[in-house]
Amino acid sequence: MKTNTNSKSGLKSRSEQSNTAKTGLAQINFIQRRVNRSLNTENLLALLHSETPDLFKLAEVVGQWVWIQFAEKQPKEITSRLAELGFHWNDARQTWQHPCGTIADERATYDPRKRYGSYFAAQVKPA
Repeated sequence: MKTNTNSKSGLKSRSEQSNTAKTGLAQINFIQRRVNRSLNTENLLALLHSETPDLFKLAEVVGQWVWIQFAEKQPKEITSRLAELGFHWNDARQTWQHPCGTIADERATYDPRKRYGSYFAAQVKPA
């Protein structure tokens, strides 16, 4: 099938379209994400406290994991930042979760807050 290219239309071929940078999307440093996913709870909380104090205020420690929940959907900049910090989205719990270096073998069928307890990091007073 012969394709008719019309340079006046300004339309690009499919390969040209896919090669253009998407505007409005924050870039994620996947090397940094991999490093951040291995951080333990204490080091992750220190990173949140120093680099993203607003996220630190929302950080809930559940067992060794850190969860962050929002009342509404966040802008792409926030979700990209959470991803770069090593968090992943848990659709079942509607929360961003960070494993803090401990990866579970299986998905928990119980509420981890009840089994391991939880607290908000910003509410803990330093000794």
